[in-house]
Amino acid sequence: MAGKKNFFVKSHGLGNDYLVFDQEGVTFPFDRETIIRLCDVHYGIGSDGILVKVPAWEGADFGLRIYNPDGSEAEKSGNGLRIFAKYLFDYGHTQSSSFSVSTPGGVVHAEIVERKNKKASQVKVAMGKAVFNAADIPVAVDTPECVDKEIEVGGKKFLINCVSVGNPHCVILTRELKQEEVMTYGPLLENHPLFPHRINVQFAMPVSASRVDILIWERGAGYTLASGSSSCAVAAVMKKKGLIGEEVDIHMPGGMLHIAIDNHWNIHMTGPVEEIASGILSDEFLISGKK
Repeated sequence: MAGKKNFFVKSHGLGNDYLVFDQEGVTFPFDRETIIRLCDVHYGIGSDGILVKVPAWEGADFGLRIYNPDGSEAEKSGNGLRIFAKYLFDYGHTQSSSFSVSTPGGVVHAEIVERKNKKASQVKVAMGKAVFNAADIPVAVDTPECVDKEIEVGGKKFLINCVSVGNPHCVILTRELKQEEVMTYGPLLENHPLFPHRINVQFAMPVSASRVDILIWERGAGYTLASGSSSCAVAAVMKKKGLIGEEVDIHMPGGMLHIAIDNHWNIHMTGPVEEIASGILSDEFLISGKK
């Protein structure tokens, strides 16, 4: 099946689901309209995003392009990388349990750490370094970093903490998590003028030195059950504030990820991944999308 044209695999990491394609095996372009249709639960397959295997660059073993359901492209995705690593291993693109992947957000290293029935079930990803320099995130502020900066959106004030883990994040500490608050202010924060490339938003509630609970508004996708890069960003902010040590469990509605972050800001993320289905796009779908 994997060798057939327009073959796809749908998998999820903690409820955050992606479609995976091999660029060499598709007969259509990944343009904005097609991406939106594919991710639509009614007119397509339904997905939180699309992962496309492409030729590697920067000396990596594999290359990955990541698309959001609104048709935009993401630099990096933690759940997406675990899903992609599982796809590469399960479908015979590699026999090794450890390999590198080039993304627009940098080269990462993935390791299959657990298997079930010879399929990858737990994946560890070296996500790179957390970056707090405002210009590199980017955030349009006149200070070197954007930490505990007050911002007002929709008539409400927040203290934001911004970091890049290969893609931009805005973390807000709170004493209580409310989905309604995320749904209301998430899109306003994502599109605020401070963030020229838009931004991912996390509301984070520290529970202990080893646990943080979060809710997520994902750039280009909206409210999301889980996010690997968001978990890494929250861990980095918590460590910067001295609220955690080098390891922390990030709990989300979709489940938990384990994050390790050292004193040089190198981040490792470990978590589960599961295949949902595989198949082939029909000719009808492809033809109906042509103008």
